[in-house]
Amino acid sequence: MTARAPIWPRSLRGRLFLILSAGLLVAQALSFGTMVVERDQSARVVMLTTLQRDVGVAVALLNSVPADERLRWLPMLDRPTYRFELGAGLRGEEELSPRLRAIANQLRVALDPRFAARFDAVPGDGERLQGHLVLSDGAALTIDVRPAARPIASWLPLVLAGQLALVLGCAWLAVRLAVAPLSRFARAAEDLVPGRLAPRFPDEGPVEVVQAGKAFNAMQERIAGHLDERVRILAAISHDIQTPITRMRLRVETGPAGMEQEVLLRDLDTIQALVREGIAYARSGHDAIEEQVRLDLGAFLESIAFDYQDTGREVVVAHLPEVTALTRPKALRRILTNLIDNALRYAGAAELSAATTVSGIAIKVRDRGPGIPADQLDNVLLPFVRLEGSRNRETGGTGLGLSIADELAAALGGTLSLRNCHGGGLEATVTLPDARLIESA
Repeated sequence: MTARAPIWPRSLRGRLFLILSAGLLVAQALSFGTMVVERDQSARVVMLTTLQRDVGVAVALLNSVPADERLRWLPMLDRPTYRFELGAGLRGEEELSPRLRAIANQLRVALDPRFAARFDAVPGDGERLQGHLVLSDGAALTIDVRPAARPIASWLPLVLAGQLALVLGCAWLAVRLAVAPLSRFARAAEDLVPGRLAPRFPDEGPVEVVQAGKAFNAMQERIAGHLDERVRILAAISHDIQTPITRMRLRVETGPAGMEQEVLLRDLDTIQALVREGIAYARSGHDAIEEQVRLDLGAFLESIAFDYQDTGREVVVAHLPEVTALTRPKALRRILTNLIDNALRYAGAAELSAATTVSGIAIKVRDRGPGIPADQLDNVLLPFVRLEGSRNRETGGTGLGLSIADELAAALGGTLSLRNCHGGGLEATVTLPDARLIESA
């Protein structure tokens, strides 16, 4: 069984528009109905009053003229809704509808007490009333009344359509003005990344929007202050820890050589690496980093590969486009060196490539190592997450390299994604948005 589409909109914009438009349309319908009823009653009173007066005058005229001249007067007394006939007329039903009864009562008022009349409803298409009376000379006279529907002006539907469009347009404009600040808030919240300088929410619009914007800007400032304090604390801790670690290293190195000395030195190296990587991770999303510069991407990637090759590491480059990009070279270098170090640690070799795509620039680091289980591809980007097997502490690393690369990629406005390659290995892709692309050869 297929699910039916919900009548109630899910968005606030749709709900407000539905409520406002429904309320305005109901109010418009009530006003129009009131106007129609009042117009109908007024027109009915005017019609009956006019009918009463005209029929009374016409019957008195026909009664006063000679019998041989009455036939000549009949066409001049005809009206669109009633006419006069000489003779007894048609025999109809005595049971009258409310509308015909109201007309008959008005005609009795016009004819009584001089002329006694009997009124019948004549069957057929539409309502038809006949009044039968006898003139003073004994001649029979019939009043044939055919009430017509009250006409509607030809311009009235156009006016109603214009009013409907105006009501819906005003409702949509009101909803748009009311929801627009919420949409701006949503975009500002999406753009808010800890450690990155986000534009201030504009202090403009209604008083409530200005107050909310000031609160949002204050929240951004508090977050930025908290991050600055965190970095300062970690930097101070790192500085203070370096001194006892150095003293411990000197004592171990000057102590008796042996297996215990090697174990203690490895532990000290691990502590130093943890402190160093922790500080790097804390600073990775911090906005107080270098300014953006124009960068020859191909030459930049080749320089990174050559640095590794000079130290005997197997890092090859392929598919380097001639592209000038606007980015932060130190942050980008840190991202790529973390990914290359990761590939060298677990596969012994890395392949570096880049290409321009529809969404921007994609830089890939590929290895032929054991890869990562598919259900852990997202988890390894979290800080201090380590996998069993070949990717454990015995192979080196602190569990922060991929997390730092992911944070820096976000700080550059891009993304970092991981996927396992067919035939084995891992491919890490850093995607920079097309806004960073300056020119392409």
